[in-house]
Amino acid sequence: MWVPQSGIPFRVENHLQYNFGTAWSQLSGSKMARLQPISVCILIMLSSYYPRLTVSQSTVRYLPGFSGPLPFRLETGYVGVGDLEENQLFYYFVESEKSPKEDPLVLWLIGGPGCSGWSALVYEIGPLSFENVPYNGTPPTLKLRQHSWTKISNIIFVDSPVWTGFSYSSGSKDYSGGDIKSSKEVHQFLRKWLIAHPQFLSNPLYVGGESYSGITLPIVVHEIANGIDAGQEPILNLKGYLLGNPITDRVIDGGSFVPYARGMGLISAELYKSTKKSCRGHYTKPSNFKCTMDLEAVNKCIAGIYTDHILEPKCPLASPKPKDTVGHGRSLKENSRELLLPDPLPTFGCREYWQLLSYYWADDASVRKALHIREGTIGEWLRCNRKLAYVYDVNSSVKYHLNLTTRGYRALIYSGDHDLGTSFVGTETWIRSLNFSIVDDWQPWAVDGQVAGYTRTYSNDFTFATVKGAGHMAPEYKPKECFAMFQRWISHNPL
Repeated sequence: MWVPQSGIPFRVENHLQYNFGTAWSQLSGSKMARLQPISVCILIMLSSYYPRLTVSQSTVRYLPGFSGPLPFRLETGYVGVGDLEENQLFYYFVESEKSPKEDPLVLWLIGGPGCSGWSALVYEIGPLSFENVPYNGTPPTLKLRQHSWTKISNIIFVDSPVWTGFSYSSGSKDYSGGDIKSSKEVHQFLRKWLIAHPQFLSNPLYVGGESYSGITLPIVVHEIANGIDAGQEPILNLKGYLLGNPITDRVIDGGSFVPYARGMGLISAELYKSTKKSCRGHYTKPSNFKCTMDLEAVNKCIAGIYTDHILEPKCPLASPKPKDTVGHGRSLKENSRELLLPDPLPTFGCREYWQLLSYYWADDASVRKALHIREGTIGEWLRCNRKLAYVYDVNSSVKYHLNLTTRGYRALIYSGDHDLGTSFVGTETWIRSLNFSIVDDWQPWAVDGQVAGYTRTYSNDFTFATVKGAGHMAPEYKPKECFAMFQRWISHNPL
């Protein structure tokens, strides 16, 4: 049994559901007498702020594909968001293996939009990973990741927006929202989650993410910061945020592939010079015929390149049941791409095959039972749901970065330097537009005596770093180096 440190007497064994609207009415007589005075105040406060607060949570001790009990604490559950709490956001929570009471709490958002938090947990920064072996009809084998970020932090991985991963809605079967709405729902999710887990309210809070969350995450952090300034209870202990390979500005990021392609030797100097002149440095919307022809030549040169990592083979996208139309969705220029024919399955040896294993795992009945997935809510599980009716209503999140960092919140932005789709060239460009003064200029940072990337720090506690040899997403390709980067930054040490 687990009881919140505040003393609120809610029982947790295999499953717990908080509903403060009814729980308050059940507390009377001897039950009320058992509460500590501060707990009574907290419950009164929470019932007034969230009269319909519903959070369900379950402790997961065993997972199909993993031998023996999990050597870390894993919790899964749902948090209702929206006015009627029809939208149920599913999450995975992993406690820090070091010191859960003192270590930072990180809310982790993944990109897409529409990619599951499980992807980050098992492929990037979480404590588990799949054995990359051919599928044999049983749940794929899970193993421990040596360089999990949960060794030094508590991390919540959330499936957002609704109809991502195991998140669902009891109302509409189609998602009718976009950048602003999903960000507000994540903020609501976090507040409700912390109310249900009050022992983590005093932990330093960070929000982290990657890829398309470069658009939504700064909005989420902005919502949190505004709530703190307004005195919204409970007060969250927000310290900062971090973003990897972030899509930030549709024009800047969308056009950075041309100078990046030249810098990496993917197009000739003559073609780059001609394209730069004809397009006047703007590569997202051709303004004349010559610019259009030059961009076609550039695209022809990079058509066979795997945009997530230019050194790896280009393979089919990972989906066990290919759809009639499948979008890549990782970079701005590919978000709108649709293929007329289904993709073939990736072959063993491709990175996409490794990602394919998550589909087989999550669609297994024993897995869903172990994760306490509500029956009948999700049919086929998708690592990234490309068919969300999503509204891209924010073109740039640069203004949010400027606002947050000048208000005193720390920021770490990092890029895998072999990512063509969301290149460090675009990231550097929008960072320069902030006009922050340089505190420590461009220099290498190292792990085990070897250069792991390059970094520059700016005023307002703003840090940028590249990860040498990494793609999109950086921790997937360079787990040891990215763990060292995170460990140093979260501990307020230079990279």
